[in-house]
Amino acid sequence: MATNQKRTGENAISMLQNDHEKVKGLFDKFEKTKDSAAKKKIVAEALGELKIHATIEEEFFYPAVRQQIDDKEGLMDEADEEHHVAKVLIAELDAMNGNEDHWDAKFTVLAESVRHHIKEEGDMFKKAMKTDIDFAALGNRMAVLKRTLKKEGVPPDAEARMVKNSGLRGDSPAKKAQEKLEVPMNA
Repeated sequence: MATNQKRTGENAISMLQNDHEKVKGLFDKFEKTKDSAAKKKIVAEALGELKIHATIEEEFFYPAVRQQIDDKEGLMDEADEEHHVAKVLIAELDAMNGNEDHWDAKFTVLAESVRHHIKEEGDMFKKAMKTDIDFAALGNRMAVLKRTLKKEGVPPDAEARMVKNSGLRGDSPAKKAQEKLEVPMNA
């Protein structure tokens, strides 16, 4: 059963929850900002935070929780896929300069996806807290990796390499098609 040690201090769960609050704040700030230079700074900060957060979750938190919970619902697999989708969007945004047609939309979709993921992770945290995982010790390991990543940067992941190799999609296919389409109109 969960002990008080797991619920106090900068344990693994509180660290992740603090990260969640920080990125949600950046998403809110982006949505309220009109200045393109300010938006670029917000996006850069959010992408950096998300890359570090995903890495510490995937290296430590998710494997620990996977070992300890019965996940018949597939919560962990869904979290993995949500990370994959977010990391593709992050890699695409990293490759953009902020002046592209879909830049704002892409970041907005990333924010919506991450907000959804954060809500679902709340269920994962509840399940995890019922285990005997020492969240203080796990949090210490995560903190060490987090400091290293902040200092040295996050190495490119599979999604970043994929985007680098294939390039950006470019304009919306629907946007291109509208230029050629003769729309049937009522008489």
